[in-house]
Amino acid sequence: MLRLFDEHLLRTVRSLDGLWALQRADAQRACPALVPGVWERIPGWADYRGEAVYQRQVLVEAEGAQLIRFGGVSHTARVEWDGQEIASHYNAFTGFDALIPWADAGVHQLTVHVDNSYGEASTLHVPNDYMTYGGITRPVEIHRLPDCFIRGMAFHAVEREAGCYTAYIRVTVEALKDMRGLSLTVLLADAMRDAELNDLRAGERQEVEIALEVNGVQPWDVLSASLYMLRAVLARDGVPMDDLIDRVGFRTVEVSGQQILLNHQPVKLRGFNRHEDHGLFGCALGVDAMMQDLQLILDMGGNSVRTSHYPNDPRFLDLCDELGILVWEEHHARAIKAPVLFSDTFARQIAQCNEEMIGQHVNHPCIYVWGVLNECESETPEGRELYAWNLAQLRELDPTRPVTFASCRHFNDICLDLVDIVSWNIYPGWYLQESPADFLARLLQWSDDHGGAEKPVIISEIGAGAIPGYHDPFRRAKWSEERQADILTDQLQAVLDNERITGVYVWQFADVPVDESWAFSRPRTMNNKGVVDEFRRPKLGYQAVKAVFTAEEEQT
Repeated sequence: MLRLFDEHLLRTVRSLDGLWALQRADAQRACPALVPGVWERIPGWADYRGEAVYQRQVLVEAEGAQLIRFGGVSHTARVEWDGQEIASHYNAFTGFDALIPWADAGVHQLTVHVDNSYGEASTLHVPNDYMTYGGITRPVEIHRLPDCFIRGMAFHAVEREAGCYTAYIRVTVEALKDMRGLSLTVLLADAMRDAELNDLRAGERQEVEIALEVNGVQPWDVLSASLYMLRAVLARDGVPMDDLIDRVGFRTVEVSGQQILLNHQPVKLRGFNRHEDHGLFGCALGVDAMMQDLQLILDMGGNSVRTSHYPNDPRFLDLCDELGILVWEEHHARAIKAPVLFSDTFARQIAQCNEEMIGQHVNHPCIYVWGVLNECESETPEGRELYAWNLAQLRELDPTRPVTFASCRHFNDICLDLVDIVSWNIYPGWYLQESPADFLARLLQWSDDHGGAEKPVIISEIGAGAIPGYHDPFRRAKWSEERQADILTDQLQAVLDNERITGVYVWQFADVPVDESWAFSRPRTMNNKGVVDEFRRPKLGYQAVKAVFTAEEEQT
């Protein structure tokens, strides 16, 4: 299922996960394939980049409208129902729907054309310092729809006094036929409110805004997660016909001077950059693998995750909601360069990613900040224009959270004034042979003088590489586990000792494979900066980070 809880009690929902037939476009190989999954884990498919076709039969038990929900397809999808195209989508890391206005009872053929190739049509998925996989990589569901249904729901809350909030809920309703006599009921904690809807014509949508006074609730907090079920029920002439459930938390996030405040208290972030990637599963991690990652992060004293460099699986965000782990979620753009960065195709694709990321994930209380354009051209006038409209779009889509971007343009970035939080990617002791404390002092002074004054500062990446199992306890050479542990200790101690910095994210949690074009700077064709390897076996850096983070946790 797409979430870790039931999103509907009235609507019939079935999983389409399991074995599908998979055929390569070159017709040389065909095999059964597991959905969700990546085809690179199939023998003979490890280096296949191109189009492949997934197929399976779907039994419709009763005639009527159907909705197929895809959690993620990597990276371009074209969906057919009985040979007729019903949807298309670009980007592996956001979900999409395929609506079938009418389906007869019986067996139907569902076909998904999947393409993970690079080219001019793809500006977000490019040869990069991580892998673009191929496949239906997140779960798939089929929903039986009534003639009018709830398309989506957005929530945010404003605190009135301790334990008392005003919840603002926006519910989107869509009609498949002409409809009269519609009403909506919203329930949250002990509060409930009804609303009447306009008459709708077939194909029309209506957004309904509802405010609820909610009292006596516990706030969602770091490592102390209080969650509440938000339910909207759509009725016609008083008879319920559809519903939608989400899980929400009550908490405040503010930027005040040089601090980030959660529930009006300063928060110190001890985090990890984490790719959705695993040595066994590629980017198609199951919930048990996600939970293991979070258990390891908690064991090291972490309290936050940065979803580098794309929106994450909603089930992972559900786990972070449940565990009280803060999340920096960012859209999908890493180190894209001109001219692609300033192309019309990039603008269209990144704007769509922004809309889908926030539209699909806005209700997760764990997300405290949105990020854009990691390590792009923030030192150029053209780059500044790009950052400005991306950040403006995020603020328009969700005015309740701060925004930021991770920069590596040290001493020449011209976009720091545009953000709520200044974030720097730095690697002193690894790429730069200067002490972490000295480099931080220089960078922070420059940052404050060039648009970052009176803003919180996060070190969004810091770390060093180590080839798993390579030990050199005497020379402590680069790429040895000992050298990585030494550097991490020095880096993190310097960062956490600096009162100007409100948080740090280790680069990175786990080793991940990279595109082969990166092989000459990435031993094993892997980004080896993880504190665990791709199978989650700890390096010496694991204990080094744990020692620093847990000591900081005890002090705070």
